[in-house]
Amino acid sequence: MKSFYLTDKGKIREHNEDSVIILKNADSEYLLAVADGMGGHRAGEVASTIAINYLSKRFQETFHNLTKEEAILWINDNVTNVNNQIFKYEEGHTESLGMGTTLVLAIYTKDYLLFGNVGDSSGFVLKNKKLHKVTIDHSYVNLLVEAGEITLEEAQTHPRKNVLLKALGASPQVEADIFDCDTNIEGVLLASDGLTNMLELSKIEDVINSNEDIEERIVSLIRKSNNLGGTDNISIAYLEKEEEGVER
Repeated sequence: MKSFYLTDKGKIREHNEDSVIILKNADSEYLLAVADGMGGHRAGEVASTIAINYLSKRFQETFHNLTKEEAILWINDNVTNVNNQIFKYEEGHTESLGMGTTLVLAIYTKDYLLFGNVGDSSGFVLKNKKLHKVTIDHSYVNLLVEAGEITLEEAQTHPRKNVLLKALGASPQVEADIFDCDTNIEGVLLASDGLTNMLELSKIEDVINSNEDIEERIVSLIRKSNNLGGTDNISIAYLEKEEEGVER
């Protein structure tokens, strides 16, 4: 397996409120996670950092050869705990009231691939060189799309495209959507909307399927997003299976 992650503040925002991580444990199991923070006075940066740091610590300490059912419970419990940690932080830091973060994560083992999602950061699998979106955005415009009231194209420019229906830190009770995927895939891609709002899926595919090294491909995706305006922070976590006999 090869993996690489990177975050960039983009061209417009003054600072980066995203956080991202990829971890591999001693059992060759992987955690990927991207969190896109929101809130003034750098509070979004605090919320996303709380989410990623907490998940990283818990993965290293408690995730070892769990069954799929145990892993689903692990995701649910730790998403709840992250939400509680954000509210607890706000109690002692009133300047951070109202902060929150999206969260998309993936757990990849030899036996299963699970995604967890709260908000509008995205999780994809690469299969037969095609990217397939696994997660479903918890956003107002996605609700309109699902109801057939607007098209996907109209959603891209809708004035309320940034309105979330669910985020960590937004409500005392929150549950992640969990998706169970086939492990017969070539790669796993997580991204904040700073990437997906800038680049069409076909353009992302072209870069992911190029012959560049994995690091160069992720840097290229961020560069292309910035060249198109870089209107938001951009974060990407990518894990891929190494093809036998093929060198990138």
